[in-house]
Amino acid sequence: MKHVLPYALFEASATVALTQEQIDWLDECVDGSWKLNPQTGLVDVVGSFDCGEQGLTDLKGVKFGDVSGDFNCYNNQLTTLKGSPQSVGVDFWCNDNQLTSLVGAPQSVGEDFDCERNQLTSLEGAPQSVGRDFNCYNNQLTTLVGAPQSVGGDFWCYSNHLTTLEGAPQTVGGHFYCYKNQLTTLVGAPQSVGVNFRCDDNELTSLAGAPQTVGGHFYCEDNHLTSLVGAPQSVGEDFDCERNQLTSLEGAPQSVGRDFNCYNNQLTSLVGAPQSVGQSFRFDGNPVSGSTLKDIFALMRKGIAYQQALEKCWPKMKGKDRELMYKQMPNLPPEETRKYNALATYANIKNYL
Repeated sequence: MKHVLPYALFEASATVALTQEQIDWLDECVDGSWKLNPQTGLVDVVGSFDCGEQGLTDLKGVKFGDVSGDFNCYNNQLTTLKGSPQSVGVDFWCNDNQLTSLVGAPQSVGEDFDCERNQLTSLEGAPQSVGRDFNCYNNQLTTLVGAPQSVGGDFWCYSNHLTTLEGAPQTVGGHFYCYKNQLTTLVGAPQSVGVNFRCDDNELTSLAGAPQTVGGHFYCEDNHLTSLVGAPQSVGEDFDCERNQLTSLEGAPQSVGRDFNCYNNQLTSLVGAPQSVGQSFRFDGNPVSGSTLKDIFALMRKGIAYQQALEKCWPKMKGKDRELMYKQMPNLPPEETRKYNALATYANIKNYL
């Protein structure tokens, strides 16, 4: 039995009734039972409701109240969420429609809220609390104002047109993905991320505003970073800052649980490098050769300070690496310093010509 009629549906006092088409549609889409309160006009569902992939432009005039399970209206042609439930016990999926606004969305969602692949320019109207994941990627968002402030699982807002993270939730239990946007700053980012934080492939020149605690990976590669100041000081797994314009590692996390990847930058120094790296440290593709940086860091891993490590490695370093690092060696004999000054001047003139 799909529906029950406990509210004297056919009594003279009833102010709202459903058409036969609406009743048939509810019977078709509900997995469980539903009932109408004719005084409010709202349909409550004990179970789940799925009207996905029906080519709908609206919810057939039905207005929902509480749905104890899932509510799925994905892959239709909806332009509005008018009539959507006020609360959903499990998942709410309205992805793959033509929505430009979330006004009308449920304000309470027990687990996932998926609104990806629409035409959203704003998150106003979104639920303020989501028990698990909130996915709004592949839209046209320029702001996160209106986003839920508490997300128990993942928050994915990648592949939009965001220039700022202001309005983002401040606590995210799972992953936070804001890659492939147009971010120039991380101000507004959550300060605590339970698993991975991805801000790669943006327009960042600084990590100011980044979360200070990341339980998994931190990805900031493919930006325009010249400094790591503002980076989290503790990263549970990998820290990836490759393909930027870094000349030093000042500001880098001091503890990295797994890999630290800083290859393809402009590094001529390891000042600021992590004190603890659980697995590999990759620094190929910088002006100073990977072999020299590797030798220096191997000594630093043994507790030797950077300056002492540099001095120990100096005698066996390649000539090109010495030319790039000699200014970090204040105790070089004067004639050797003059030699490298001359080589540097010659290189600058050659590059100018």
